Amino acid sequence: MSGARNCPETPRQRMIGMMYLVLTAMLALNVSSEILNGFTMVDNSLHKSIESAEMRNKDMYADFQYLNKINPNKIHEWLEKAKLVKVKSDNLYNYIEDFKIQIIRLTDHKKTNDSAYVKQILGKDNLDNAGLYGITYGNGKILKKKIEEYRDFLIALSVNNPSKQNMYKSIFSVTNSKDGRNWEEAMFEMMPVSAVITILTKYQSDVRTSEAEIVQYLKSQTDAMDFRVNKISALVVPNTRYVIRGGKYTSQIVLSAIDSTKVPEYYIGSTPIRKGFYEVNCSKSGAFNYSGYIKLPGNDGSIKMYPFKSDYIVGDPSATLSNEALNVVYRGIDNKFSISVPGVAAENVSVRLTGGTIQKVNGKYIIRPTQDGEINISVYAKIDGKDLPMGGGSYRVKYIPDPKSYLQYADAGGVTRLMQDGVLSKRTLKSDGVSIIASYGQDELIKANFNVTSFTMVTIFGSINTAGSRLNSRMLSDIDKLEGGDLLTLKNIKAVGPDGKIRSLGLVQVQI
Repeated sequence: MSGARNCPETPRQRMIGMMYLVLTAMLALNVSSEILNGFTMVDNSLHKSIESAEMRNKDMYADFQYLNKINPNKIHEWLEKAKLVKVKSDNLYNYIEDFKIQIIRLTDHKKTNDSAYVKQILGKDNLDNAGLYGITYGNGKILKKKIEEYRDFLIALSVNNPSKQNMYKSIFSVTNSKDGRNWEEAMFEMMPVSAVITILTKYQSDVRTSEAEIVQYLKSQTDAMDFRVNKISALVVPNTRYVIRGGKYTSQIVLSAIDSTKVPEYYIGSTPIRKGFYEVNCSKSGAFNYSGYIKLPGNDGSIKMYPFKSDYIVGDPSATLSNEALNVVYRGIDNKFSISVPGVAAENVSVRLTGGTIQKVNGKYIIRPTQDGEINISVYAKIDGKDLPMGGGSYRVKYIPDPKSYLQYADAGGVTRLMQDGVLSKRTLKSDGVSIIASYGQDELIKANFNVTSFTMVTIFGSINTAGSRLNSRMLSDIDKLEGGDLLTLKNIKAVGPDGKIRSLGLVQVQI
């Protein structure tokens, strides 16, 4: 932009230089807060990914150590390579972490900084300090060389896996950019600090991910799975550990890993059993234990024995019945029961009834008696394809209790009220909605609907009978003639419940 040292700048050249500086400053100011916030979000997400990768790697190294402890002759060589991977990965990761910290210190003028998160940076939009530390101070070249060395190390370890080699070449590429700039210039020159820190965090995430990839690859090279198959244990697999008397207990004794070229022998005590199937006819109740062993030829020709033991319970036939309402059943209403058999799935339980009807609704049994006296409930469980009786019970059949009679009316606020004895105005008595009802009131133990069929009204003017539950016109006329203090009695109240029984209920008395 300027001429040689012995050729002073013209006014036009100085003006162009000033305009370039102003434009650069404007570009710096135009790094929007949304973009900076975006870098913060990406950086936070990368740190979480790094944490997950480090936990996964820790478990993988521990598993590698465990395999080496069991079979050091086979695992040791590969474990040493995995340890070297950890050392080199930690070295590059920690160098990048310090690289980020130094840039942040330059930007925020802090003497100390323990971590390098974008969210902690004050000068996120600073365009100078990343280039200062990475290019001017020469640290970018050092970082580039370390990345190349780590990449080449991973490629050398995965020599028999071209796809992994290509992956590492791509992830840790530090070639020149398309516009001809070298990697350091493209990475740090005129780049916001928040962007550079985020990209460096991405390199750290790539280090941890690649570390996991290469360690898993080394682990697969040990043929560790062959070793695990040789670690054999005996298992007992019963169809159930709870058996109803009369049923059958069945279990299968198996090896957790099987070599198809060797046929194991199974024993309960000293008695051989065919193909590992153990069956017992269960004629007695109680808890029972048994043990045995499996014999299998080893690779060296010796016979290896693997002991096992297990237990099972034989229970007496039983069923659990509970009436969710009362200890009796009532005619005319739904009696809800919960019925189950311990150790048997609900779909394998069936119920039979004499003296009524039964229906299963939402896992409950609705029982309605159709006779007086008693009903009998029998419970069955389907076991091994057979319906076995589990027990049952007899329940007394009763008619539902008599309800009480009430005068139902609406108060001045429109709220429905019930009354058996009290004071009411003639206006309230003559209003719409006044009727005689039969109900259990607030103390109801069971739910049932009753219909009032007839009643008698007695006043100083005489008695009037009516059908239904409402006051008729003659009754309303006599009420209109009453004066304050006069009594009105409703008696001979008849009601019919869901069981069909006609009931005579107590009287209701009202003072005007």
